[in-house]
Amino acid sequence: MTDTNEQVEIAPLSAADAGEVMTLQRAAFVSEAQIYGSADMPPLTQTLAEVEAELRSGSGLGARLDGRLVGAIRFAEDERMLLIGRIAIAPDMQGEGIGRTLLSAAEESSSAEEAELFTGSLSEANIRLYEACGYVESARIPQGDGTDQVFLRKPLHPVGEPSEPGASG
Repeated sequence: MTDTNEQVEIAPLSAADAGEVMTLQRAAFVSEAQIYGSADMPPLTQTLAEVEAELRSGSGLGARLDGRLVGAIRFAEDERMLLIGRIAIAPDMQGEGIGRTLLSAAEESSSAEEAELFTGSLSEANIRLYEACGYVESARIPQGDGTDQVFLRKPLHPVGEPSEPGASG
């Protein structure tokens, strides 16, 4: 058995990848829609133009296996916070460590002091993954439907200690 992660190539995403990203995102978030009983969520309703604009204005990384986009992560950074969003893994590749690899690559590319991401309270597998990656719940915001938006944070680089690109831990 080969390790999928050793074969996965991580590279920056561009606006030219928007169609693939949107297709991947929709496939990945169908299971979330089933958990919440609604397909009315931004990853499923976002248009191609919106995905292109996000990829132009923000940062994103894609995971490719034999040329196929099997994972994507998008993020933005301000002076102290790395804001992570839209982690999407192809349904047939979930559980292979690709999400963990993308999360780590995004963190390593950042000079921010802290990272933050969020998920829904019913997304127990996501919460377990984020906690296993060192994230700690920082807030819960009720959504008015019996669920909460769960925010998780992780310290990245202590103040005064810039990141070292290419360094791994």
